[in-house]
Amino acid sequence: MLRYGIPLIVFIMLIGLFWVGLGLNPRELPSPLVGREAPKFNIPELYDPQRRVSEADLKGEVTVLNVFASWCVSCRREHGLLVQMSKQGIRLIGLNYKDEADDAKEYLRRGGNPYLLTGFDQRGDAGIEWGVYGTPETFIIDRQGVVRYKHTGPLYPGILTETIYPLLAELNQE
Repeated sequence: MLRYGIPLIVFIMLIGLFWVGLGLNPRELPSPLVGREAPKFNIPELYDPQRRVSEADLKGEVTVLNVFASWCVSCRREHGLLVQMSKQGIRLIGLNYKDEADDAKEYLRRGGNPYLLTGFDQRGDAGIEWGVYGTPETFIIDRQGVVRYKHTGPLYPGILTETIYPLLAELNQE
């Protein structure tokens, strides 16, 4: 009985694990930052390197922090949506990740600059603090500077209407 029982139990457990795994969304990458204060960082502003961009700039108003790079094809795909969000009065701060300053400025000049401020993270140190997997990534931060949501990958209309806009409305009511 033991000879067949243990392999059968192990097999049933493996089937259970596979069943649970198949139900997960592979696009969702959980972030340990959600529910915590925004990580500390201090980097130069892209257009004014004497000015610093830090976690203090994320407090006081609901803010969308968007991690992007001029070399990122997916960032180009979402850029028009970010420009629209900015025109709707949504507060956007950019985090230019592992890029060259001139390339980033040209990218924003051509596509329009939706950002109130753009932190320039040439070495990727701030990106490490934010747990950036790659570009683009988008974070929503509440008035107290707490990360409330993270989206990995390019934004698209469905995620805006189903998740991001409702969350922004809720946070702005708090």
